[in-house]
Amino acid sequence: MFKSVSCRAAGGALRVVSKRDGGRLSVATKGLIAAGFVFGLYALPLGSVTSEPAKATGGEWPAQVNADYNITFNGFDIGSFKFQSAISGRGYVLDGDAELSALLGAFKWRGLTRASGKVSSRNPQPAGYTFTFKSSSRSGSVKLGFNKDRVSNVSLVPPIPDQADTVPVEKKHLKGALDPLTAVMALTRPVGDKGPCERVIPVFDGKQRFDLRLSYRRQELIRENRRSGQPGVAIVCNVRYVPIAGYSPSEAEQMAENTGIEVTLRPVPSANLYVPYEIRIPTIAGSVTLSSNRIDIRISDRERIALGH
Repeated sequence: MFKSVSCRAAGGALRVVSKRDGGRLSVATKGLIAAGFVFGLYALPLGSVTSEPAKATGGEWPAQVNADYNITFNGFDIGSFKFQSAISGRGYVLDGDAELSALLGAFKWRGLTRASGKVSSRNPQPAGYTFTFKSSSRSGSVKLGFNKDRVSNVSLVPPIPDQADTVPVEKKHLKGALDPLTAVMALTRPVGDKGPCERVIPVFDGKQRFDLRLSYRRQELIRENRRSGQPGVAIVCNVRYVPIAGYSPSEAEQMAENTGIEVTLRPVPSANLYVPYEIRIPTIAGSVTLSSNRIDIRISDRERIALGH
């Protein structure tokens, strides 16, 4: 039976300490956790929204967003992803559900993610984050707690021992860091008049502290299966993963050198939002693409917008 791990500060560094000794995780387990992270971070932004302040109406967040996406690998369907955000008063709750199936069903994987916290007119403030995954052979979870503007506790099941060359996570790294789902919400508030792409998002996933650096790449036309009345031109942002702490240089090198990750954001002026339309993640074996099927935005009880792709 797996036991959780806890965070302990020692010499200014935050170390994830296992409650059981010995044993390194198998390559398969690490792969599953990495897969969960990819779909918890790079898939979850698909359900997010990004506002445009020049057309703001009081700076309010949308009451609810529901989104459904297909996941393909080299053009073949391998899964689905569903996202929901709900905001009531000053509180928010975000939920993500990803399912994968490959090798004619021999390999199955499911990841569930939830984040909660408070919102202001500018930025979200996380309070808690939970990510659980289960595959044909493995299962596990990540739980994060927050105190004001910093991570206060971490629980990992199964425990993940540090590599010999792991860069330690220090207290300074956790100040202002967001969980992967709340990082999605951070995208909803652009910086000044630079648009949705020019930004840096600090993230802590329970093991690694890293930055996501977004930059403008190009524009693309959007195809709809039913006219929505919204603009048909989207903005494509390049996404770079920049490791800060909690990573092994040998393991993070490939991800850090990946310059092809893109997120396509579609403007929805009627809701004063951008919604992620597609995400492309190139890998050595091929490309993973997350494409939107339908996005429903509830601005208020009387105002709703439906996007079909």
